[in-house]
Amino acid sequence: MDVLVINLALVLTLLTFFSGAIVALDKVYWKTAENDSRQAPGMLGTLVEYSRSFFPVLLFVLVIRSFIFEPFRIPSGSMMPTLLQGDFIFVQKFAYGLRLPVTESKIIETGNPQRGDVVVFRLPSDPSINYIKRVIGLPGDEVVYESQRLTINGETVDLKQGANASLEAPIFVEDLDGRVHDILVTNPQFSTRDGTYNVPEGHYFVMGDNRDRSRDSRFIGAIPEEFLVGEAVRIWMHFVPWNVPAWGRIGMKIQ
Repeated sequence: MDVLVINLALVLTLLTFFSGAIVALDKVYWKTAENDSRQAPGMLGTLVEYSRSFFPVLLFVLVIRSFIFEPFRIPSGSMMPTLLQGDFIFVQKFAYGLRLPVTESKIIETGNPQRGDVVVFRLPSDPSINYIKRVIGLPGDEVVYESQRLTINGETVDLKQGANASLEAPIFVEDLDGRVHDILVTNPQFSTRDGTYNVPEGHYFVMGDNRDRSRDSRFIGAIPEEFLVGEAVRIWMHFVPWNVPAWGRIGMKIQ
């Protein structure tokens, strides 16, 4: 069965452009006074009135969503225990450059991902799908994943058992260049997709914190820089249908 995918950025951009064009045409040609737009001929008056009302709002939302912050919902457990299914997060859009909406062309360079950043990116094989993972390897790095341990450029990443670890929650603490965070190893005796991965220039090697339950660069390859959406920075809500919202997660910084 085919699934209809709505490009929200495209819809928002078109609505903003259309309403702005109506307002501009009214200012230049129609010159309908604000207090008598309802008396303007038929649909024209209605169109002008609605455009005046919605254009500032649409423009504000477009600017915020395209260049500053965009909300996302976590749909799976691949980033547990850092992010839970049902978390709603803010993604900082300007972290890795300002990009035009729809085309995603970078217009201003603002920075590059650092090891340990939690990033949202468009899936290269299907850009309509967004993924969220942690940056493990930078361009030019050699990443080795073997027996649940990471080795980057010949140095083994520090890994310790978490304070709250148990048989039900096998949590470990990982330190990626000072970015300390928890990871989940479901079965320490079984390693998923061991191998050596060389990160091409302009690409990033990403992994989920739920190491045995994540479809990441071990499966989909390194992520080209142009597919990055932004850095995940805050949780603003946690809600799963039919459950009480987890109020304690609101406002949490994403480590």
